[in-house]
Amino acid sequence: MPLTKEDIHRALEAITLPDGGTLISRDMIRALGIAGGDVRFVIEAPTAEVAKMMEPLRKAAEAAVARLPGAGTVQVSLTAPAPGGMGAKAKSPPSLKIGGHAKPQEDGQRVKGVARILAIGSGKGGVGKSTVSSNLAVALARQGRKVGLLDADIYGPSQPRMMGVNKRPSSPDGKTIIPLKAHGVTMMSIGLMLAEDKAVVWRGPMLMGALQQMLGQVEWGELDVLLVDLPPGTGDVQLTLCTKTELTGAVVVSTPQDVALLDARKALDMFATLKTPVLGLIENMSTFTCPHCGGESHPFGQGGVASEAERLGLPYLGALPLDLDTRIAGDGGTPIAAGEGPVADAFGVLAKRLIDGGMA
Repeated sequence: MPLTKEDIHRALEAITLPDGGTLISRDMIRALGIAGGDVRFVIEAPTAEVAKMMEPLRKAAEAAVARLPGAGTVQVSLTAPAPGGMGAKAKSPPSLKIGGHAKPQEDGQRVKGVARILAIGSGKGGVGKSTVSSNLAVALARQGRKVGLLDADIYGPSQPRMMGVNKRPSSPDGKTIIPLKAHGVTMMSIGLMLAEDKAVVWRGPMLMGALQQMLGQVEWGELDVLLVDLPPGTGDVQLTLCTKTELTGAVVVSTPQDVALLDARKALDMFATLKTPVLGLIENMSTFTCPHCGGESHPFGQGGVASEAERLGLPYLGALPLDLDTRIAGDGGTPIAAGEGPVADAFGVLAKRLIDGGMA
């Protein structure tokens, strides 16, 4: 098998620094390249003084990689940031790096400046959770709330398209992330850091690391509520958010059909297991009004989510229609809640219920 970056990272992880960390845990590896079996990379020391003492470590790293099956020539260099001072060439801020192993942190960590964090979840994909998240964020902002929107659907980020933003967030120091604003909402998404058609091929620890970065390193400012658009299902992102962040609660979105409700029950059970309060259920794609005859139909069934909420003793926050203009607005980057009309009014009613209930 050809040599991979993961192979090299594992070899370097075994080399312990004098203070107990590793080259990988301290994020000191730069410009790692593999051509055939030949390997090149740079070890970046924190200062020039430290770099002078790291020659034995450089040799050990070179030898560790050279022992890997399939390795050819291995070249490892040492570098350090240029020193400041008069006459020194200023070093530009390092490029922000998203994704990596999750950092240890306390359970129930608060996000600076954020009064409430509301997770928007679903048991399965395709029920319109992201559409609900973006429109609900805009509807809350229109009612005077200071709102943030975090796109935590790492594998399938859609909020940049739905909110009409494609600019890469800035990072003045390579650590702090400055979020973008759209339609009165402060937002952040992994999709803003990558090309639109670029796949995220990460294992669980990198997902968790990215989520922690977007919560802890983003300058959210003072927010009344931060909506977190979760990926579908009950995986790593949900587990990290619910166990490592002080959540106000969760809202579960489902269509009324039985298959969607089966998976919604799994999401509800997950939140119960993780001791995250469910603040209510939303029925999406509840009704469809024919644009030609004006007749109303229920393509996914009727009232399933309301019945489920009643059965479980949970608040039923309302129903939203299946609407062509909602889809067109999302694809165009201006959520329908930013305008006027029956669907915008429906999101406005939903936002008011959250505000009146002290949830947003």
